[in-house]
Amino acid sequence: MTFQKGGSHTVLNRPPYAESPLDTMAKSTSHPLLILASASPRRKALLCQIGVEVDKVIPADINEDPIKGELPKAHALRLAREKALKIYNDNMRSGAIILAADTVVGVGRRILPKVETRQQAEDCLRLMSGRAHRVFTGVAVINPQGVLRDRVVETRLKVKVLSDTELENYLESGEWSGKAGGYGIQGRAAGFIPFMSGSYSNVVGLPLFESLKLLRASGYSL
Repeated sequence: MTFQKGGSHTVLNRPPYAESPLDTMAKSTSHPLLILASASPRRKALLCQIGVEVDKVIPADINEDPIKGELPKAHALRLAREKALKIYNDNMRSGAIILAADTVVGVGRRILPKVETRQQAEDCLRLMSGRAHRVFTGVAVINPQGVLRDRVVETRLKVKVLSDTELENYLESGEWSGKAGGYGIQGRAAGFIPFMSGSYSNVVGLPLFESLKLLRASGYSL
């Protein structure tokens, strides 16, 4: 996939394409389909909260490993763009609007993982205990004409000093599984956060105000 810069957005050059089942689905509707390029139930629920209905969920299977020296903010934006482009390449004639996002937790220049094991979760939480960190979500939207718009949203937070008992109880809950940095602010970890500056929904996984602006600019209407 190649692309051309067009002011504050990007105009994609369309590669060869084979018709997909979504094309038939799109022809039966009077409005552009909205594809969410994420398997996260939290993102779909957040969109539903503001009246945005997702027509199809198609997770984007890409390599999410950071590039050497990549900073958290740049990493979040790159992955959001790559997810959107991956789904666009497969469905670009469907007349769909594609929304993709990626949330990254950063401590300084360090990118914390989306944790898969209890040990990873413990390592992340001990690192953040008593310290400030930042949550970045990259959001990318491609409209049916192949125009890509994107944005990175940043929220600053602080985690209280965690006692061994608090840490152990949280690890036992299992809420950390699959979450960037090993915690979800919409659950028990909300009691660990004495300070936050910025978008709350960004920390949950999708900055709603900014995402809706991108969707509207791409032709979506509630």
